[in-house]
Amino acid sequence: MVSASLPTRPSPSPTAAFSPTPTPGRARPPPRLRSHATATGRLGALSIKATHSGGLSDVSVQSLPENERPVTGAAYSFTGATTSLTNNILTSSKKITLVRHGLSSWNAQSRVQGSSNLSVLTETGAKQAEKCRDALANMKFDVCFASPISRAKSTAEIIWQGKEEPLVFLDSLKEARLFFLEGMSNADAKKQYPELYTKWREDPANFHVHGIYPIRELWGTARQAWEQILLTPGENFLVVTHKSILRALICTALGLPPERFRAIDVNNGGMCVFTVNKQGEAMLQALNMTAHMYSDHTYEY
Repeated sequence: MVSASLPTRPSPSPTAAFSPTPTPGRARPPPRLRSHATATGRLGALSIKATHSGGLSDVSVQSLPENERPVTGAAYSFTGATTSLTNNILTSSKKITLVRHGLSSWNAQSRVQGSSNLSVLTETGAKQAEKCRDALANMKFDVCFASPISRAKSTAEIIWQGKEEPLVFLDSLKEARLFFLEGMSNADAKKQYPELYTKWREDPANFHVHGIYPIRELWGTARQAWEQILLTPGENFLVVTHKSILRALICTALGLPPERFRAIDVNNGGMCVFTVNKQGEAMLQALNMTAHMYSDHTYEY
């Protein structure tokens, strides 16, 4: 049994607005919040009830029975608060760390990359990958998943160097296809295909070539990647891939549509963290962490 008294502001009574001003020098004593909580064992889901009487607030806190607890966990207020990424019950909850590849040659040259394998990891990008590896040195991952495209593949291999756990390359983690724009400088693409390039930059969800909508396709690819990752045995996974598919992974996990594509950004070497419960429902814990890019910061979560 825990009892606590804390100063708080009481709920105003109907006559509060007409209360006379206190006599100068005689401060009105603050009301108290009386809290009574009973708990046994580990802290679980709680039911909280409050009543107000005579300037005092009584709060009772009781642990809910197991069969009444929300399946989505303490961070949600009701069952089914988010959409399952798997439509299957998982054997355990999961933690997924998403990493964008290091600086590539076409990043440095401001070229459209897309799914091309010709853009490779630069020396700067390799050093960024090493910083990611060092920042995650205290983390234990069961599996690393990565895009097989060169710049992400090389980043993953640097991060995963010396580890015995499997490094798995998934086609579902490849970058979006941008067709004939791939390899062009952004300046040339804008000059030669002004309408198409503007659509890509300003309305990517409706950007299309020959009837194909790459970003809308990417949403389906991201859902496939989530299923492949989450249905793999293990509890702690690392994922190394590209910015556009990262945007799709993050948005699909949060239930956001392709129209929100540019609402998310992840820097080269940036990290994002999700936890996923047994129902396959995801919660974003961290977005675009980059402290390790500018210091010797390490992560332990």
